Amino acid sequence: MSKKASSHLYLIPVLSAALDILEYLQRENRPLSLEYIYRHTGHSKTTVYRILKTFVHRGYISRSHDGLYRNSSRPRKLRFGFAGQSGDLPFSQAVTESLRSAAAASGVDLLVLDNRYDASTALANAEEFIRQRVELVIEFQVEQHAAPIIADRLSAAGIPLMAIDIPHPNATYFGVDNYRIGFQGGEILANYAIERWSGQVDWVLGLDIEEAGTLVQSRTTGAFESIRTLLPSVPIESFVRMDGRGLRDESHRIISDFLHRHPNDKRILIAAANDSSALGALDAIRELDRQRDTVIIGHDGIPEMLAELEDPSSPVLASISPDAHQYGPGLIHLGVLLVTGNTVPPYNYIDHKVFSRAGASVTV
Repeated sequence: MSKKASSHLYLIPVLSAALDILEYLQRENRPLSLEYIYRHTGHSKTTVYRILKTFVHRGYISRSHDGLYRNSSRPRKLRFGFAGQSGDLPFSQAVTESLRSAAAASGVDLLVLDNRYDASTALANAEEFIRQRVELVIEFQVEQHAAPIIADRLSAAGIPLMAIDIPHPNATYFGVDNYRIGFQGGEILANYAIERWSGQVDWVLGLDIEEAGTLVQSRTTGAFESIRTLLPSVPIESFVRMDGRGLRDESHRIISDFLHRHPNDKRILIAAANDSSALGALDAIRELDRQRDTVIIGHDGIPEMLAELEDPSSPVLASISPDAHQYGPGLIHLGVLLVTGNTVPPYNYIDHKVFSRAGASVTV
């Protein structure tokens, strides 16, 4: 075997093909179609397509709305900042792990900070991202009044912003359709009341997160609307919104207080903005032995709530949740598009699942 032939044994064909395509785009320095690149590089169309998709995902090239590819090679590794909602909340933990995995798979350096469910901490974290000169910030924080301050400071620093579940001014939104998941939760509660209580309901309680703003509060709005639609005879004064702040202890306190003030009332529906609030309500209900009077739905699909669905005696009827594992790949993909000059939709809704008492999980 010749020395030249022997040296070719150590080459990686697909890597060579990828470099051929990247170098061709660099030489041409203009937008090109898949068909054009395929015909001028000598590689199969399938190989060219997969290589182009990979380069777009990693940010080395970009693809315009008309399907043309152009070189946008990066001088260095991209660095994103992510501020998690709280390391103490299971859903926030799951989103953080999803982002870490997706960033590693995409070759993005991810600086992770914890907002600790606190506005002042979130503001300090935004300043840290600016000092660290990250190229994009992914924000997961609940305080609506801090959102415009964070957005303005990042904008002044020239750093694009993406917001998870809670909108921020001029940020690309990524998360659930809050009204829709709330509406579906309300349907589950109303149908239970129709089947088990002959449609009779004394109270409908919504455990809100007031500081998160109106979009997150639309989970409760959606739940109330669907219950009113299915149970039009329930009087408007029976619908009560409470601020559980998305926290287990606070939700436990306010539901316990409500049940103490209404010891003889039965047939109570509770729509919680997240599973932590739902579990706080559940704690209060069990302490006062009101399981037969009350049913609950939550959001996030955390393990403790899913375990409740396995218990036929539990007041928990459902938890409606996006797949936390989808957050990382979706956010990193959109983030790379943003920092490489591509246009992305302002609102990006993620699919969600309904985990019900029957044990079924339905993706919507």
